[in-house]
Amino acid sequence: MYVDKLEFKTNWNDVAKAAKSTIGKDHFGVEPTEQWRKKILLAEHSPIRVLILTWTWKELMSWVSVHFVRHKIGIEHFVSTQRTDRTGIDRNNKLQSAFVKHTVLCNTQSLIAISRKRLCNNASHETKEAWLAVLNEINKVESLVYSVCVPECVYRGFCPEIKKCGYSKTEEYENRLVDYRNFYKTATLF
Repeated sequence: MYVDKLEFKTNWNDVAKAAKSTIGKDHFGVEPTEQWRKKILLAEHSPIRVLILTWTWKELMSWVSVHFVRHKIGIEHFVSTQRTDRTGIDRNNKLQSAFVKHTVLCNTQSLIAISRKRLCNNASHETKEAWLAVLNEINKVESLVYSVCVPECVYRGFCPEIKKCGYSKTEEYENRLVDYRNFYKTATLF
């Protein structure tokens, strides 16, 4: 499995324009500061849904693709067919581990929400690996967005899972939670 062609379709000026619109002001095309971007990402205000990206997973196992298709809000999935009449291969003979091509159009709010579930240690290893591959590509071009994509326990400050993995009892978790909260503190300075 690998991620191909990750690309942001919109930019921070589009987000700023939407944000200004919500308060009845005009946007003059000034690039938003890092502080402002951090603030709006952490606040998860609606304009972050304007920051849209796309990517394609190639050679993704079908059953892993099914895990991602469960996410529906702020994301569209386009998965290669396995229909017999389209591929010439009897679908009944294909395994759930058969590879598919899975293309996504997704907004930033959805990235945050999906990360909360798919970065959890209770997520399947293969699904978590596929999600980390996307996040690592995002980190190369938009590190602030990457920084707010955390597992549920870090996002909430505790583990709400019925069956806990134990991560929230580790020193690594405590350090990650401090880092996440420090990101928040540096974003809220005026």
